[in-house]
Amino acid sequence: GFEDNPVVKADEFNASTAPAVNPYNFQEHIYDKSRPENLAFLRRLRALLDEYPGRTTVGEIGDSQHQLEVMAQYTSGDDMLHMAYTFDYLGGEFSAAHFRNAIEATEAQAPDGWICLAFSNHDVVRHVSRWAVHGQEEAFTRLAATLILSMRGSVCLYQGEELGLKEAELSFSDLVDPYGIEFWPEFKGRDGCRTPMVWQSHASNGAFSTANRPWLPVPAEHLTHAVDTQDKVEGSVLEFYRAMLAFRRQHPALSKGSIELLPLDGDVLAFIREQDGERMVCVFNMSETGVAYRLPQGLQATSAGAPGVIAAAIEGEIDLEPFGAYIGVLQ
Repeated sequence: GFEDNPVVKADEFNASTAPAVNPYNFQEHIYDKSRPENLAFLRRLRALLDEYPGRTTVGEIGDSQHQLEVMAQYTSGDDMLHMAYTFDYLGGEFSAAHFRNAIEATEAQAPDGWICLAFSNHDVVRHVSRWAVHGQEEAFTRLAATLILSMRGSVCLYQGEELGLKEAELSFSDLVDPYGIEFWPEFKGRDGCRTPMVWQSHASNGAFSTANRPWLPVPAEHLTHAVDTQDKVEGSVLEFYRAMLAFRRQHPALSKGSIELLPLDGDVLAFIREQDGERMVCVFNMSETGVAYRLPQGLQATSAGAPGVIAAAIEGEIDLEPFGAYIGVLQ
């Protein structure tokens, strides 16, 4: 049988003789992410890519048990993948403890690795709906943008994230995701985060498509957040993302630097980023109430001029508004 003879040529396979419990048992263990020859292959792949400009690689290679171990192997050094996707922030709670634990684990298990950070993607509820407190979505959206663009790793922004889009509420008849159709209404599937990008508020289908009906409908509430309603509009979420992206590019400590976690203080996450002599302290109030945060003894900071940051460090103490942030240059 196949269990005794796992290597079977394609022309010898007979579906009628395959084990009924697992008809594909003959393929079991042929591929595994931990096989040592994978690393040699990645080195050859990277060598080829390095012959061309403007290229990068990102691997979705981990699982819930071994993602950091595999990421460390696949992204360490400069001859493997450029980065690997992490799932730590696509779920879990929005809390200083959760984020600190995830950062600490990454730094401990993959100190020479490089992660691709994401808060939203095509498989999870949009993070504004998943994490935000009702009535404070605007403040939360800006904090989330500041946070992800201050963390160590490359950042992947999901379409519509820069517009502050929430999860779309769809009717059963609109669904195309098999999971949502099968398990409605307990699980509504992934279509709520997969609706079309909205470019123009008054155009058919948000100017995403000229078809009568796209694959998924464009929610009316998304049209009010379309690009043309925010482009070059002072104070808009889109312009905030643009400003924060520019701020990150201007500071090597944020884009490439090391990260040092500061002691946990309630629901305040704080860390130091450092690169080429530039040291920046980043502090985030991840709660819906204002808090006072005191920098550890010996640290003195001045404002770095980060977008939207109104807090100041006065004699080492920072008063943070609900979902407020502070980014300072350490003296």
